[in-house]
Amino acid sequence: MLIETESTPNPMTVKFLPGRTVMDVGTRDFPTPEAAASSPLADALFAIGDVTGVFFGRDFISVTAAPGIEWSLLKGDVITILLDHFSAGMPLFHAGSASDIAVADDTPMFAENPEDADIVEQIQDLIATRIRPAVNGDGGDIVYRGFDQGKVYLTMQGACAGCPSSTATLKNGIEQLLKYYVPEVTEVRAV
Repeated sequence: MLIETESTPNPMTVKFLPGRTVMDVGTRDFPTPEAAASSPLADALFAIGDVTGVFFGRDFISVTAAPGIEWSLLKGDVITILLDHFSAGMPLFHAGSASDIAVADDTPMFAENPEDADIVEQIQDLIATRIRPAVNGDGGDIVYRGFDQGKVYLTMQGACAGCPSSTATLKNGIEQLLKYYVPEVTEVRAV
């Protein structure tokens, strides 16, 4: 088994490609060791000690290193854990855990105005078809969290969470695209 690696725009995060499906449906973000308790693989990656985030995408795993950690020292340990996990055919999640069916939580943060239903549908369609594939390519995901009075609320995950260029991505990329296709959008905010 060969595991390829790719750099991401976030210098602290590396994207690992095991050459097989990781998540059949959705994505899963593990921003803390406590969040990783439902996944033997995420738990093992955090157990290295120098890992501060794990993210599962459709065909990749993004791993974020602690500040000051050199990827040249950490990459071998991560690859060993991934090889052991996938070669042994271990499950991604503990059986029966609520997380063994994981999809992005795109539940709005607040009650949305029913009159905005068409606008929200357009925004979610653009996220699904144009924005999410690009963000996945960078080792992360973007989750819709709401629309209120022209403002779109989004959460960045994986390599995109905490990335130095995430603000530029939100403002210069995502906000401009949404404003172009959905004139009712006036601003995009990260939450």
